[in-house]
Amino acid sequence: MEERVQKIMAFAGLGSRRACEKLIEAGRVKVNGKVIHLGDKADPAKDAISIDGKLLRVTAERIYIALNKPRGYLSDIDDTHPKPTVNDLIGISDPLFAVGRLDLDSEGLILMTNDGELANRLTHPRYHHEKEYEVFVIKTPDQEQLEIWRRGVVLEDGTRTLPAQVEIMGSYSNGAWLRIIMHEGKKRQIRKVGARIGLPVSQIKRVRIGNLRLGKLKSGEWRYLSPREVTQLRKYAGLIKNESE
Repeated sequence: MEERVQKIMAFAGLGSRRACEKLIEAGRVKVNGKVIHLGDKADPAKDAISIDGKLLRVTAERIYIALNKPRGYLSDIDDTHPKPTVNDLIGISDPLFAVGRLDLDSEGLILMTNDGELANRLTHPRYHHEKEYEVFVIKTPDQEQLEIWRRGVVLEDGTRTLPAQVEIMGSYSNGAWLRIIMHEGKKRQIRKVGARIGLPVSQIKRVRIGNLRLGKLKSGEWRYLSPREVTQLRKYAGLIKNESE
């Protein structure tokens, strides 16, 4: 089925539709060897689409998977790593984006998909989509520490984190569980913030990305999203209104 080329490119993960439109306007996109113009259409099942001479790979069937990543697995889908990756848990040959990466020692919800447009919307910092975590710190925080975390913390590199929702779920003799809702995801941000304000982090579990929840998935388990969940997630990401473009 023919679709506008910028939509095909966005689906393949090359960026937002506007970014793909700019590539077309710059004359960097060809279909079957010919430079195309904005608004041109192609059939990804039949036509060869290339950007700067590199062939674009497009998978026709959209895949959406919710995975409960265990500790000890890399979110990086590069199979050359010596450590196990999330790909090893799923065992699907199709190239997938890992939406909402987690570090080696963290666990919880990751969305795996070949829908590049959705992956871009959920991960690009400018969209500020929510991610929810359950975090164990090895010291019960006082109100001042909670307020500092909520307002935003200046990290060692000089950047300030965005305001976050932080609340105590339960306090124990060896620390406390916190519920943290963030709108960004810098590398190892939760661990860095905790260390910065005197609350060392020992466990991180993500339980929600946008309106997609981890639910009852056990560690290492995965499942396909239902059509209803996919629709709700794309609507949350602001993509439903563009489906007909």
